[in-house]
Amino acid sequence: MMTKRLKSRILFLGPLGLLASSANAETLREALAKAYATNPTLTGARAGQRANDENVPIAKSRGRPGLDLSAAYTENLQTSSSASPVRQASGRLNFDVPIYQGGAVRNAIRAADSRVDAGQANLRGTEASVFSQVVAAYMDVLRDEAIVGLNRNQVKVLKTNLEATRDRFEVGDLTRTDIAQSESRLALAQSQLEGAESNLISSRERYIQLVGDEPDDLQQPPPLPNLPQTADLAVEKALADNPDLIAAKKNQDAARFDVGSAKAARMPKVSLVADKSYANFLNSLQSFIPGFNTSQTAENASAGVQLTLPLYQGGAPSAQIRQAQARSSQAIEQVIAAERSVIAQTRSAFASFRASNAVIASSEAAVAATALSLEGVRAENTVGNRSILDILNAEQEYLNAQVQLVSARRNAYVAGFSLLAAMGQAEARNLGLDGGVLYDPETNYKRVRTSLSDWDSDPTPKPVATRTVDTVAQNPSVKGE
Repeated sequence: MMTKRLKSRILFLGPLGLLASSANAETLREALAKAYATNPTLTGARAGQRANDENVPIAKSRGRPGLDLSAAYTENLQTSSSASPVRQASGRLNFDVPIYQGGAVRNAIRAADSRVDAGQANLRGTEASVFSQVVAAYMDVLRDEAIVGLNRNQVKVLKTNLEATRDRFEVGDLTRTDIAQSESRLALAQSQLEGAESNLISSRERYIQLVGDEPDDLQQPPPLPNLPQTADLAVEKALADNPDLIAAKKNQDAARFDVGSAKAARMPKVSLVADKSYANFLNSLQSFIPGFNTSQTAENASAGVQLTLPLYQGGAPSAQIRQAQARSSQAIEQVIAAERSVIAQTRSAFASFRASNAVIASSEAAVAATALSLEGVRAENTVGNRSILDILNAEQEYLNAQVQLVSARRNAYVAGFSLLAAMGQAEARNLGLDGGVLYDPETNYKRVRTSLSDWDSDPTPKPVATRTVDTVAQNPSVKGE
């Protein structure tokens, strides 16, 4: 539980509060903002969604007019007719306007639009997943720093106990057994400290991996907003807003449109066509009539309507339709699977959050009780009613209770954030992150969806995420020791 002095330092700025802190301290919001801007998993997912957006103009292009120009130069090396030209240069301009494609273009566009919606939902899910990992890493660093501090304090206490035990042995008040017990507990505490320091280094390196920067005096996190009071309320919200479930439903819609596109393969197709050709024989065409000059050029132009009626295609259209129907059936089942997963994930996170809060309450009581017990055992030892082993046991119980409390606080916060993520409430738009305009995938989609030019392109790709090769190897130092 935070002290009253620490609670008084919290300033609520938006949905996710900030801690008023020193200039070098880092808050959870700042860590999330860094990850939002530079985490490679998230920046890569955004690039993948931009690629997904291009499927819409690609689908639209199949229903748009096409204009082709071709040119050729030909040398006739052997000919049986004296009227044939020896050489010629030719060109052809062809114009084609699709009028009716059996519904293939319309359904392809709808499927692409649905997959864009699914991709945007998946991007939301990736964002929530990265944020959940950042929160877990942030809390791991805080937990492990606290545990290292507790273990270091335990080593100091046991060293002091050992010195006092040796002094009392010198005056004949204690035995060698008491010294051995104190030495054993000190050695065990030192080994536990080594393990705690190793865990702290691992947590800090994991933080760097996700955030892209070294953890610097991390502040206690603010209270989580909008947590539900019951599991049913959490599930109701999750079924409406969970991005994974939304993506599955949009993919189901796309698969249904794919069936319509497949059915178009056996439908008639109508196009307007126009053709213009030109040939120049380069004075190589000889005349049949002496003295008569034969034209050395030829031009042709045509326009009309073209109807294509598929009669038999070897069974391919039926196979493609059945394949699309099977994939549509698969998408339907995937929606149910996603729904099951969301329900289980939400209920599990809610239960974990409640259990962790219960553990916090129990651990706070245990810390208070073991602190009082340790004080009493030490007092009773001074009058000979308690042994050195009793003191050592009481000190270990006190340490265990403190470590359990620190871990329970971490677990409760991470479970609470996971619950928000399952409910679709753990994204940048929900957390009020600072640091500029939030990334909106709809902006790129609107930019490219009506693109008509064959010559557009984006700038040469460059990395957006930051590298961590310049960060220093972490150590187990704890600020303020």
